[in-house]
Amino acid sequence: MTSSPLVTIVTPSYNQARFLEATLESVLAQTYPNIEYIVIDGGSTDGSVEILQRYADRLAYWVSEKDAGQTDAINKGFARATGEVLAWLNSDDTYEPQAVAEAVAFLQEHADVGLVYGDANFTDEKGRIIGRFPAAQTDYARLRRGYVHIPQQAAFWRANLWRQVGPLDPSFYFAMDYDLWVRLARISKLHYHPRTWASFRLHGSSKTIADDSAWPEMLKVHYRDGGSPLAPIVFKYQLRRLLAPLVTARRRWRVRQSAKES
Repeated sequence: MTSSPLVTIVTPSYNQARFLEATLESVLAQTYPNIEYIVIDGGSTDGSVEILQRYADRLAYWVSEKDAGQTDAINKGFARATGEVLAWLNSDDTYEPQAVAEAVAFLQEHADVGLVYGDANFTDEKGRIIGRFPAAQTDYARLRRGYVHIPQQAAFWRANLWRQVGPLDPSFYFAMDYDLWVRLARISKLHYHPRTWASFRLHGSSKTIADDSAWPEMLKVHYRDGGSPLAPIVFKYQLRRLLAPLVTARRRWRVRQSAKES
């Protein structure tokens, strides 16, 4: 890895104009000097295109056209990536200013690590902190048991590994990141670096609030890779099914309370 390796960041977006500019600014304001920023918009009609046009000269590439959804958009972005380190940041999330610099420094100092991830805050529509993502150290064995603990917003990995395990499975709507973590962990070491690198925005139209269907897709990964129906992840899924209405209701309550306080 060179002294300041190129880092490619991909943002998939669709009708997120009210949050998009904050996302763009959080990438473009990074303290790290060598970033290739790619934005793949799915044909938004809410003013997103006008925002992207204003930022066009600061982006390595952007397009607005109909696609097959978020996973397809991310794959399209990474197909154009030329960086040594990769990440994606959804168009309603943001980075902390030092995130990329700290992630690259860690990867440079630890050649055996293929993916490094930090902490992420939960924020509301206005960017106010309302919670903390439960990030923790995980690995291949724990991922296979359903212990994920990786905030996608705060994860960075080596491009040479992506070329071995990518692209993302286009049939996944929720758990494409979990699937990628499993594939990367099978061939490389993952490391949790307890530094706050990102914010995960919760709002009324976010996928995390609207639905909680990642677990069936996680089980798809489990069985695809030869997992047993008696494995811990299957029992966790059954428990999650029972608790899902409470978890979703709590997230929605958090968002509503935050809105009332604004």
